[in-house]
Amino acid sequence: MVEIAGDQQVQSEVLEGLATAVNHRRWFVELAVPYLGDEPIEIGSGLGDYALEWAPKFKSFTATEADPERLVALKERMADHPTVDVRQMLLPTDETGTYSAAVSYNVLEHIEDHVGALKSIANLVRPGGAIVLIVPAFMFAMSGVDIATGHVRRYTKKTMRAALTEAGLEIERLQYANALGLIGYYMATSVFKLTPKEGAMVKVYDKLVLPVTKSAESIIRPPFGQSVFAVARIPR
Repeated sequence: MVEIAGDQQVQSEVLEGLATAVNHRRWFVELAVPYLGDEPIEIGSGLGDYALEWAPKFKSFTATEADPERLVALKERMADHPTVDVRQMLLPTDETGTYSAAVSYNVLEHIEDHVGALKSIANLVRPGGAIVLIVPAFMFAMSGVDIATGHVRRYTKKTMRAALTEAGLEIERLQYANALGLIGYYMATSVFKLTPKEGAMVKVYDKLVLPVTKSAESIIRPPFGQSVFAVARIPR
């Protein structure tokens, strides 16, 4: 059985902290929507914050989680949302499916065999469908928080392109996102040794810094960012 990497308690604390970054989440929700079709699956739904944003936009939505405890919490949270199917999934997997697309945010960096994971995700999506990814960017920003939460790597556009190509996927979009967020994350986690939990730091960033970053990046794609955003297609 494939092991779940990282301290699950620390992961949950970080997820709970990031859940308060509403503007950040809605920005990244908007990035994915045009590529998800009508029946997408999310790989690694965590606490379900993204799933709750995406689900009303589609006739059906599948949320998945690897960690058993978070899976229980996810099922409870989605109990009143009949269009959301919740199931356990751990990558790589031998499962196949015909979903319109797969979306996976901040998951691939936890998986040692990330090419195998991408191939697994591709097997869940019908030909021509999309895989939409967000992963953390730049190895120089690998901090104690990354290690504690089970990150085995951070990406550049070059390394993400290489992984997607090796997995046999056709790259449609590849860019950095949240340039100011990278600077803030590096200072907070590597310089000041802080963990991005719920609190004033996250709220101030989300309310004041994030809108400026989003507006600027809608005009100019930055040469760096806190994340790599990628969209790749399953060959027809």
